[in-house]
Amino acid sequence: MNQPAAPQRPLVGPERSLPEITVKAVVLGVLLAMLMAAANAYLGLRVGMTVAASIPASAISLGVLRWFRRSNILENNQVQTIASAGASTVSGVIFTVPALVMMGAWQGYDYWPILLMVCVGGIMGVVFTTPLRRALIVDAGLTFPEGLATAQVLKTGGVARGEDATPADNAANAATSGLGFKLLLEASALGAVLRLFEGGFKLLAAEVATVKSLLGGKWLFMADASLQPSLLGIGFIVGPNIGTLMMSGAVLGTLVGVPLNWLLNGDALMAKVGIAAGTPWSAFTEDQWSDLAGASWKQCRRVGIGCMLVGGVWSLISLLGPIKNGLRASLAAFRAQRSGESAGAPRTELDTPLPFLLLTAAVMTVPLFFAFWSALGDYDGKLLVSLVLTVLMLGFGFLFASVAGYMAGLVGSSNNPVSGVTMATVVVSSLLLVQLMGTDGIAAKVGPAAVIYLAAFICTGACIAGDNLQDLKCGHIVGATPWKQQVCLVIGTIASAAVIPLVLGLLDRAEGIGRAVQEGVKPLSAPQASLMRDLSTGIFGSGDVDWNFILMGCVLAVGIIALDEWLKRRKASFRTPILAVAVGIYLSFGLSVLIFLGGLLAWIVKRRFAPRTEAEHVALENSGMLLASGLITGEAIMSVGIAAVMVAAPNLISGHAGSWGGAAALSVAIILIVYLYVRTLGAARRM
Repeated sequence: MNQPAAPQRPLVGPERSLPEITVKAVVLGVLLAMLMAAANAYLGLRVGMTVAASIPASAISLGVLRWFRRSNILENNQVQTIASAGASTVSGVIFTVPALVMMGAWQGYDYWPILLMVCVGGIMGVVFTTPLRRALIVDAGLTFPEGLATAQVLKTGGVARGEDATPADNAANAATSGLGFKLLLEASALGAVLRLFEGGFKLLAAEVATVKSLLGGKWLFMADASLQPSLLGIGFIVGPNIGTLMMSGAVLGTLVGVPLNWLLNGDALMAKVGIAAGTPWSAFTEDQWSDLAGASWKQCRRVGIGCMLVGGVWSLISLLGPIKNGLRASLAAFRAQRSGESAGAPRTELDTPLPFLLLTAAVMTVPLFFAFWSALGDYDGKLLVSLVLTVLMLGFGFLFASVAGYMAGLVGSSNNPVSGVTMATVVVSSLLLVQLMGTDGIAAKVGPAAVIYLAAFICTGACIAGDNLQDLKCGHIVGATPWKQQVCLVIGTIASAAVIPLVLGLLDRAEGIGRAVQEGVKPLSAPQASLMRDLSTGIFGSGDVDWNFILMGCVLAVGIIALDEWLKRRKASFRTPILAVAVGIYLSFGLSVLIFLGGLLAWIVKRRFAPRTEAEHVALENSGMLLASGLITGEAIMSVGIAAVMVAAPNLISGHAGSWGGAAALSVAIILIVYLYVRTLGAARRM
């Protein structure tokens, strides 16, 4: 564990009480939670990654609440807490629930089952990690980078305005809060317009791609580049380290893996795509070469599954010690509270009481059990299996929520390895249920569905767990009341639960999630959900899991983890977290291109600006984060709007970009890179 940090006095001391959960803060937070949930739903289904909403939500809150006569930093903090909960809970859903539709267990995205999953999983995530607040945030001194960054954004707006303000507050310059709001709106508008020209007017190509047979057919070359602004924004946020690792994974999986697989397994690939054995390579058509490249890549991406599985298990093993210490410290604090030793604790240390948390967990167990009961359908032994799954949720849910919370303290919520840990859950629970249920008859159908239900609850809980502690870190810095933030996290969870099923249904009807629903419309890939489906159905014997490629990924992961541990001991600035490489291998090559360029751009901007003070460093980080978040949010929200139009008027949006659409999109991408570079430097100098 990290060494405990020196005690830091909150910006708003415990002796000062400011309004926190106000009507305007809750209304704005709920609206933002729904907006961020919709944006992250599209983003995660498309590229398999989501981003934290705390910083953009903080900027919006500062820009909106400054128009009210009275507002303060603690209100703004509760707004971002509610909003970030919405953005986090959706990750747990999109990583798992689409698997149910893809495997045929569900016919569509029904409202009430998804609402139940989000509410129960999210609330349990808050319950599981609330007792860890003091141990991980105060005692362990974990960084929680996004919590720190969010606190810095909130500080730019001053402490209070109006009747709650002191003379010192009124003297503070809050001009930067207005600038941050403008940056976010500007970039959001740009991202939305570009998405409209690509997905609505069909004037820009979404991607450029090529497949070539080289060296007389011995070398099969396949490459593409997706040209969405959101990818550049993601890369700018995750930075050069993660962007480089994703690109490295893409190179391994596509530029190296595809031709090597063709060279070694050409006959099997020909049989898979329906080409007769013995057909000379010179007789292959362009479509056949493309089919061969696609089949080779689909096998190679299984290497990414192996990497994710090992990465998830490694995360669990490496964090068992720190989590054990954190639990021990939390129990000691609770005993001290019961014995009266901590009576009269300051406002800034008041968590939700442990008895109330235990009661909430007990109440949530009831709908949890009946959800599993429903998933098992007509299976005869569903009482026993439902009980086993409920116990697994309570045990694995707490363990993985703790892991997610601890990892958020180390690497932030956006880089949290939740999907890898969830995949490990799918494998373990599938193997267990196979022993209980077998693979004959109805068990082969309802068994995988029950596993995905379990994964959905656990993944949602883990996602909100990391966000819970990230937000509580921000609250610890600015002086929020912990139990009030925990209430706001539940509010944000429920708000997002109300809109997530609607967004999923809309996107599925318009574009398809993990499967094609309209000819000529490329479906959203939903990469994690596809993995969950393949693993669960494969273990139950009703799917196709190529274990050879998965085992290759496991071996590769061990080597990358060993390299990362070596870099860690040398205290190198560049690290090799395995899940970043795994995602790069599994996703299409084109999705990593702009992410890599965005990370490279963030490095160049930092080198050019060369911040010398903490204030300059914060200004640069905030300006870049707001612009990148705006590009992501604008594109995602416009995508949901386009999907709504496609459902309401299917013939209104159709066709493809012309022959010049690819060149136009490449030109726009270059202009966008220049814009992000120039605008970030200019805004950082003004902040």
